[in-house]
Amino acid sequence: MPPEIQIIDERFTQIVDVDASIELVADGMAFTEGPAWIHDGGYLIWSDIPNNRIMRWSESGGIGVLREPSQNANGNAVDADGNILTCETSGRRVSIARPGEPDLTLVDSYDGKPLTSPNDVVVKSDGSIWFSDPDYGSLVEDQGHGQPSVQEHNRVYRLDRTTGELTAVAEDFDKPNGLAFSPDESVLYVSDSGATHGADRPHHVRALDVVDGKTLANSRVVCEVSPPVPDGLRVDTDGNLYVTSGEGVQVFTSNGEMLGKFVTPEVAANCCFGMADRHTLFICATSSVWMVRLKSTGAYLY
Repeated sequence: MPPEIQIIDERFTQIVDVDASIELVADGMAFTEGPAWIHDGGYLIWSDIPNNRIMRWSESGGIGVLREPSQNANGNAVDADGNILTCETSGRRVSIARPGEPDLTLVDSYDGKPLTSPNDVVVKSDGSIWFSDPDYGSLVEDQGHGQPSVQEHNRVYRLDRTTGELTAVAEDFDKPNGLAFSPDESVLYVSDSGATHGADRPHHVRALDVVDGKTLANSRVVCEVSPPVPDGLRVDTDGNLYVTSGEGVQVFTSNGEMLGKFVTPEVAANCCFGMADRHTLFICATSSVWMVRLKSTGAYLY
């Protein structure tokens, strides 16, 4: 099945041209995840989880390997200083590295016990690091470690880079997965992909108010995602949500109204905005990576 753009609401034409095309960036991977645009250098990175590596691509340089082994890296992000933050599934940590330099442990435990399998990570403008830690590393051996979790809950955490304090900010999710802040950082969106392990389990995106920049409150469901499950997500400068799903990327308003879809040939797991103008949406879809030029702009430089 070739990729296609589906317009559900006429407002979607303010996001993408009706005649835009979804173009192949790379294929032949095992399971792609964690795309992030590296502004210092102008290239895309993504994780190829079972193959235990992080890949890179640029228009001028093509495809190459950024890091191997990667400890079954999943989500990646970039901070304001250009450091790459990586959620390592089998490493059970969030690591940090300058491009081309050795990686260091940023955090690997909570309450004196190892993390389970960090999944996705975002950086707030105050420098704090927020990441999800579901139990997929325990359940999916070819993408993780296969060891039982020693944490009592699947959580979302906040790491204060100044003090080093790690705080559990949410622990009532089944399998917290993708994360994204609203453009003004007043809301954190979290996808729950519990339906990977039971059809009666969650497959939605929740919004949580960010209180004093440090805690979360007023959790509510923004949208149910079918075919399940919602995975990685991003937000544009207008506050629209780009949620990866079983059929590609579904685009919603901040109120949960579906505007349209970027349908991919395989299940999509994550996406990000890239290029210097942040007008290109990159989509990781199982064995492949795709891109489409947009009218809308990604909300973040990092």
